[in-house]
Amino acid sequence: MPRRSDLHKVLVIGSGPIVIGQAAEFDFSGSQACRALREEGISVVLVNSNPATIQTDPDMADAVYIEPVIPSVVERIIERERPDGLLAGLGGQTALNITSELIDMGVFERYGVELLGTPREAIKNSEDRQCFKETMASIGEPLPAS
Repeated sequence: MPRRSDLHKVLVIGSGPIVIGQAAEFDFSGSQACRALREEGISVVLVNSNPATIQTDPDMADAVYIEPVIPSVVERIIERERPDGLLAGLGGQTALNITSELIDMGVFERYGVELLGTPREAIKNSEDRQCFKETMASIGEPLPAS
């Protein structure tokens, strides 16, 4: 994907604390995304409630917020930092849920933030079990009986 000249600052939502055996891939992929964005000259703002993650290393982002990953806190960070875009897909279920809530609350529209990566409709379709089932059935993908 070519570099977008309209993106100057991006907010990355981390996955929060890692449970042993789960979610380490989000820490790794999120830290790699932060590095890649910074290499492209894009300022990175990171919010993650896990102080032990590599993502919160001072060299990983231009601004790091070790805060609860909840809508009110993330909105306050958006209001303060004014990012051009937000990456949610690197923070797992937590980040996707928060992003959906922020969109529903009108935060993206209010502050002119663009959702980057996973489109809103894809998040919605994967979160809604009935919608997911219908989508899989429409493409002939087998599903376990429920």
